Amino acid sequence: MIQRKIAEYIRRVAGEYAVVSVMGPRQSGKTTLVKSLFPQHGYVNLEDPDERLAAESDGAAFMKRHPAPLIIDEVQRVPGLLSRIQVLADDTPARKGAYVITGSHQPALRAAVSQSLAGRVAIATLMPLTLSELAAVGIRPPREELLFKGFMPRIHGEGATPSRLYSNYLATYVERDVNEILNLRNRRTFESFLRLVAGRTGQLMNYDALSSEIGVSAATIKSWLSVLEASFITFTLPCYYRNWGKRFVRTPKVYFTEVGLAAHLLGIRSPDQIVRDPLFGGLFENMVIADILKSRLNRGLAPDMYFIRDHRGLEADLAIENGRRLDLYEIKSSMSFSPDFASGLRKLQTMIPDIRRSTVVYSGQAHSVSGIDYVNFCEVAEIA
Repeated sequence: MIQRKIAEYIRRVAGEYAVVSVMGPRQSGKTTLVKSLFPQHGYVNLEDPDERLAAESDGAAFMKRHPAPLIIDEVQRVPGLLSRIQVLADDTPARKGAYVITGSHQPALRAAVSQSLAGRVAIATLMPLTLSELAAVGIRPPREELLFKGFMPRIHGEGATPSRLYSNYLATYVERDVNEILNLRNRRTFESFLRLVAGRTGQLMNYDALSSEIGVSAATIKSWLSVLEASFITFTLPCYYRNWGKRFVRTPKVYFTEVGLAAHLLGIRSPDQIVRDPLFGGLFENMVIADILKSRLNRGLAPDMYFIRDHRGLEADLAIENGRRLDLYEIKSSMSFSPDFASGLRKLQTMIPDIRRSTVVYSGQAHSVSGIDYVNFCEVAEIA
């Protein structure tokens, strides 16, 4: 099994809190991880219809039949259990890590956890594999192969075929998860929406343009995007503008949690096709930003991730807030060095106070030039 870097954080908080919640997208390895970290815990999966029915019909009897220490998978399927977990955790306050709960629907689980388990729960977010986790077991494929395959554990740990895995992933996601939230009337329209979003990865999100192309309202587009984020399919970077006036845009950018899924949605079926695709640069940027996000979550850090762009198009692809200071990143897929990569960063340095670090992330060798660090994409997550 590929070792997950978030394991250290989960072990630590399990020694401090009665309940540990591990959230993340489907097939990111939540069940495998928590079972390996807590081998003495009992286990129950609420995707099992019989277990779910038992939990819904008589929660008290269900919890008695499954005593602590206990792992409860997909707990958002029966959110009423969280109140019972609260009572049981309060009965034995000295017992830490008594309950480990997992879930794949972010808002539903977060809202229920916040209401029922406030002060008793530590929340960890497990995303797909990182570049450093793959490198630790000797997996260092070329960038085009990484973009094509993505970072799902089953692909790298079990040899699953990417096209088949992502096809099944989409079928499960659309047919069950999305329908539970949206009650879709036209599945094909939503699938078209997914593909259009994949084609806009790393771009400013234009709700009206999507609305026009798909034939649904802008309000519906926003609702669908919120569902994608709720289910960990995508994540959003807001523009960082603080008090710098109206010259900076406020429209967010959307990225896919799993870049391999974005490539699949774009119809890319081989690594060779990736480098010829006009969206190669956007997919590369998606991979780098997602890897930084995963690395920060693995350390238990708040993402605090943004982008910067003014109305003239001057931008930094990524800005990370550290206290009141900013680290700026420009991301380029090129293997060759060019001083022009840093031109936007240098202009932003004259406009924005309190910049701590400016970094160009690319596919070449690490070095520094006149206060700008050039870092290979495989290494940037470790410093972000």
